[in-house]
Amino acid sequence: MLALCALCALVAGCARTPPEQALREAMGELHAAIEARDAGGVAALLAGDFIGPRGLDRDGARRLAALHFMRHGDVGVLPGPLDIEFQEGHARVRLDAVLSAGSGRMLPDSARAWQVDTGWRLVDGDWKLVSAEWTPMLR
Repeated sequence: MLALCALCALVAGCARTPPEQALREAMGELHAAIEARDAGGVAALLAGDFIGPRGLDRDGARRLAALHFMRHGDVGVLPGPLDIEFQEGHARVRLDAVLSAGSGRMLPDSARAWQVDTGWRLVDGDWKLVSAEWTPMLR
């Protein structure tokens, strides 16, 4: 009986988070970093070879996030459902999201809906964002 309990504990300890759950957790970390106005937290989720719109690289994305966070006391993200496609070691996540920004008052000063298309890669067991494109839904 003791051997069976030890085997169960060993198997449970070796269990890995399923890829989709781990990817959703990484998306949640990105969401939390944005709302916490943490540019370093955002950058920590980006792969070293990250590429964004118009050639935006990892450091440029961190600086863009920091600038946005300095300009706004409050930042909010309301993500829609995730459309996830997996390939070996890679994933594509598409979603619609509403981003809001404000000075810290009750209501945001601005809000805009975006279509977001992201590429992710599994790096040493962690999902890292390798590409992102975002376009406004309404102009």
